[in-house]
Amino acid sequence: EKRMHAGRSPSHRTNQTTNERGRMETRANAYKTCGNAWKAKKRAKPNVQTNAQANTQLADGMSTYWAQKKVRLPAYPRGCHVITRHLVQQVEEIREYEVGLANLFIMHTSASLTINENASPDVPLDMEDALNRIVPEGKMYRHLDEGLDDMPAHVKSSLMGCSLTVPISAGKLSLGTWQGIYLNEHRDYGGARTVVVTLQGQKRNDGRKYGV
Repeated sequence: EKRMHAGRSPSHRTNQTTNERGRMETRANAYKTCGNAWKAKKRAKPNVQTNAQANTQLADGMSTYWAQKKVRLPAYPRGCHVITRHLVQQVEEIREYEVGLANLFIMHTSASLTINENASPDVPLDMEDALNRIVPEGKMYRHLDEGLDDMPAHVKSSLMGCSLTVPISAGKLSLGTWQGIYLNEHRDYGGARTVVVTLQGQKRNDGRKYGV
């Protein structure tokens, strides 16, 4: 009996050690699997919220509509000119939008766009005088082959800017009471100018236009 017990003991201890190691590995794998699943669930949570928001927007029928049009402006003399009404009359699509944005981009390097007072006729005149004082004409420029007014026109165009973004509310440009859109013509004889108008936003649910 003593010899039998002594003969079984090493094998029994080996099996016990192997079984214990197997149980430890199983528990470790289980913890690892649970940890990975928890991390994956945590990472996926923001995406689930984003998809839910997108589905809500689709369910409500709220879509973004785009429109684009080129507006050809007649030749203006050198100076600053309020062109709000001219633009709105040529882009009637604005009246279709409940809320949105209108981007105005002038396709020239010697004219510019800005927003300023639309009431007093002295303001555009003073704006032109101020620009001429800031960027005077003269032979101090290298680029003179297109006339003395050309290089100053390029500088003024960069100072004032070539684009504007105006909000749209209930079919109208949401400008302040005394705000108007200016075309700044910086050349003596600039000729006709082209402005690209890009609209984006939500249209009326009934498909109608404001003011009709």
